[in-house]
Amino acid sequence: MDKQHITHPADPQPAVLTFSAKALSYIFHPLFIPTYFYLWTLGRFGVEFSGAAPGDLKLRAIGVFITTAFFPALTVLLLWKLKFISNIYLRSNKERIVPYVAAMIFYWWMWFLSKGFQDQALSLKFFYFGIFIATIPALILNSFCKVSMHAMGMAGLATAMFISCIMYHTYYGVDLIIAVLMCGMVCSSRLLLKEHTQAEIYLGALIGILAQLVAYWVMI
Repeated sequence: MDKQHITHPADPQPAVLTFSAKALSYIFHPLFIPTYFYLWTLGRFGVEFSGAAPGDLKLRAIGVFITTAFFPALTVLLLWKLKFISNIYLRSNKERIVPYVAAMIFYWWMWFLSKGFQDQALSLKFFYFGIFIATIPALILNSFCKVSMHAMGMAGLATAMFISCIMYHTYYGVDLIIAVLMCGMVCSSRLLLKEHTQAEIYLGALIGILAQLVAYWVMI
């Protein structure tokens, strides 16, 4: 008698891996990337901010966080409370439409404000423009697939750091290596948590990279 084919459920991921993947996803959430880049630029290229008082620089950091992280997150929270979306994780394409539009508006506003500052690093101007234009193809492609925002944000961050080092003729090798490694770890975390397919990860990373390259070419 033929043996019956028995299927076994996939082994669950070790708890420590799942916890680490979730922690990386939260720490390097795409909404935090603009603030991280601002702080990195301030720390590495502080001379570019020589015309601003220390207190003003702290206020700008707060302003970057409020504009690029708090307001978009508040938009998602309001959508959830008003029951336009089922949860704050935006796991469906449809639920991502309004948050994408909101992020696009706030990122454009951040870029528009940055153009008026003469006492800041030029890299911030192309970076803010880059995160703005990245939302455009992401929103369009959202109709066909769930582009990874994490991959888009981390790849954009690493690319902007590379461009900044080239632009200022300064090589921060350790910083760049860490940025690339963290980009890979965050992308792997999204795959481990089964939030995206490999194609969605690659597409998000490609958008993030190209957006920063185009922004640099246009702005600088």
